[in-house]
Amino acid sequence: MKDILVIGGGFAGVWSAAGAVRATREAGEAVRVTLVSGGDDLVVRPRLYEEDPETMRVPLDRVLGPIGVRRVAATVTAIDTGARTVRAVERAGEELTLPYDKLVLAAGSRLVRPDFPGAQNVFDIDTMSAAAEFDHHLRRLPRRAPSPGRYTAVVVGAGFTGLEIATGLGERLRKIADAHGAGEEVRVVLVDRADVIGPELGAGPRPQIDDAVDELKIERRLGRTVESATLDEVTLSSGEVIPTATVVWTAGMVASALTAQIPGERDRLGRLSVDAFLRVTGVPDVYAAGDTASVLAEDGHYATQSCQHAQPMGKFAGHNVAADLLGTDPLPFGPDPYGTCLDLGPAGAVVTEGWDRTVLMTGEDAKTMKRNINTLWIYPPVDDPEQILAQAGRFSNL
Repeated sequence: MKDILVIGGGFAGVWSAAGAVRATREAGEAVRVTLVSGGDDLVVRPRLYEEDPETMRVPLDRVLGPIGVRRVAATVTAIDTGARTVRAVERAGEELTLPYDKLVLAAGSRLVRPDFPGAQNVFDIDTMSAAAEFDHHLRRLPRRAPSPGRYTAVVVGAGFTGLEIATGLGERLRKIADAHGAGEEVRVVLVDRADVIGPELGAGPRPQIDDAVDELKIERRLGRTVESATLDEVTLSSGEVIPTATVVWTAGMVASALTAQIPGERDRLGRLSVDAFLRVTGVPDVYAAGDTASVLAEDGHYATQSCQHAQPMGKFAGHNVAADLLGTDPLPFGPDPYGTCLDLGPAGAVVTEGWDRTVLMTGEDAKTMKRNINTLWIYPPVDDPEQILAQAGRFSNL
């Protein structure tokens, strides 16, 4: 029996596996599809900035099991594209060698952690465990001795993730402080080396973002970086010292280090160069999807490291890896028109369309859309094989 192996249990990996099953069943062929992931859940990563991040998950077995995907709970350590094998280590420490006829690398991305003095005192929300640690830290703040920075949070990075954290943090901190009668000052400070907020989001939504930051009384420290951090304060490149018990790092993402195991071209984010069918350029039998792949999306723009592109990339990669194996017709990657939906906490949200990020919606309408995205649209069906495979065949997020 032929083997399709998918590395990664995120959105791109899950939909690659489901897409491959759907395509092989439609062709009437028996192919074994295996997904290897270190975790037992699909982590709904776009929601990790919210409260109770431990709940932002879907058991992989409820998506993969009903459609017959074999799941291997292990951490991949090496990929040999010449021998077409993958080495991995199970939780008990046993080493595995997994053969493949076709491989999809969908191992996602990771945050670039800082290395300044005291960086170990800095939180992030890159993973479920990190987000849970941050959430628990906030809840434990009342146990600390009263101090000027007990309810001050410094968010480093004024991009998409940093803005979603920062705009919601003031409300969370005030709720925690008020519940314990602290009466202490609540501050949120946003730090970025750029001289504008949300530089990668462009000028389109910036007035709405600036208005939200002003409304929520978030302090700006632009054109600056962090020099050092302790448990009680952070020092900026300007020399300013901010008393704070909470520093959150959101600056910089790169593709999974597993991309270095594939002898293909990579971009500055470490993403593998792929063609329109998500085949890794110059590497036979290997595909990439999601945050590990650099693929043209539309109008000369490359796909972003986001759930918006990861889901359809997985579906196309799954279809195409099966088509390659079975000799059927592949489908060129064709995502929905690009858009963004940025949560702005109590100040609402802003929705944009196009790569110039023209503002399409603000206020309560935008907030409703963000709610629908986060709580409904990005979740896969569970337990029902027909619904799961039907969704695998819907290449649009709309």
